[in-house]
Amino acid sequence: MESRMSVQPPDQLVNEEVLRIFREIDRSPAMTQRELSSRLGISLGKVNFLINALIEKGFVKVENLRKSSSKGAYLYYLTPMGEEKKNRTTYLFLHEKIREYERLAMEIQQLRREVRESGFSFEEQDQSGKLL
Repeated sequence: MESRMSVQPPDQLVNEEVLRIFREIDRSPAMTQRELSSRLGISLGKVNFLINALIEKGFVKVENLRKSSSKGAYLYYLTPMGEEKKNRTTYLFLHEKIREYERLAMEIQQLRREVRESGFSFEEQDQSGKLL
């Protein structure tokens, strides 16, 4: 039985790693995939896969920096379609994080109620100094 790495294409879901790649390319277009991998904490193989998928989809263009002494020196930049995809992905990711935050806030409220109702008494502060 053969095991294959299953990675969904970047256009099939809001993918935090793709968004992070878009943002890094915007910040620092002249970097190697190894540098990108190191900055983002993503394996080099996955960065390569994602970058190639983004290039294939027309979201990223790549130019070889021929004057560079480094063989892997490329200039990555977002195409207009890539900028649009980055903006839409950012919006969707923000929307997802807000929903996650709201779910957590509701769960925290419920847990606080349960602790108070159980009679368990403690006065611990969260990071903001607010009593739990």
